[in-house]
Amino acid sequence: MVKPFTIFDEKTAPKESQAMLKAAKEDFGMIPNLEGVMAAAPSLLSCYVQNWAAFQTNSFTEIERQVIYMTVNFENNCEYCVPWHSKLSEMANMPTDEIENLRHGRALNDHKLNVLHQFTQSIVRTHGSITPADLRVFLDAGYTQQNALEVILGVSIKVMSNYTNALAQTPLDTEVANLSWKKPSLRFNGL
Repeated sequence: MVKPFTIFDEKTAPKESQAMLKAAKEDFGMIPNLEGVMAAAPSLLSCYVQNWAAFQTNSFTEIERQVIYMTVNFENNCEYCVPWHSKLSEMANMPTDEIENLRHGRALNDHKLNVLHQFTQSIVRTHGSITPADLRVFLDAGYTQQNALEVILGVSIKVMSNYTNALAQTPLDTEVANLSWKKPSLRFNGL
C-alpha cells in the first residue's frame, strides 16, 4: 500500500511553498487540498499559481474560462476539480443548465460556448493535433488565433491539477462536498 500524499498548510509546507499557501488561504479563506498537495513540489505549485493568474488576464470571459476548465476536468476524469469548477462556474453566473451539461459531457445550449467546449475537447483528445476543420469552426464562431493559443494555457493548468489529483487521490474539500462528481457513462448519453 502506498502512503497517502501529505497535504501541507502554510506552516508545515516546504519553505518555498509557504508564502503561496498563505496567499491561497487569504484568497479562498482556506487552503484547497490541491494546493496543499502541490506544496510538496514548490516548482509545481509556483507554475500552477503563476499560470492560473496569467489565465485570469487573458481575452476570455470568466464563463468561457470555466467552460475550458470544466471541459478538461471532464475529459481527464478529475473528481476533485469538477466540483470546484462547478462552484466557480456558479460564482461566474453561468446558467445552471450549462454547468450540468458540462458535468455530464453534453453539448452546451449556447452555440459559441459549445464551439469553445468542442474545440477544447478536440485539443485534449488529440493531444493538440486538431484538424484544420476543427480550427476553422472555432475561428468561424468568432474566436481568434490568440484564443486558440490561450485554450492551450487553460489545458496546461488543468493538466497540472488533474494529474496531481489523480496521482495523489486528493480528498475533496468540505467546501464543495455537496457538488461531488463521478464521471457519467457516455455510452448511452443522448440516446
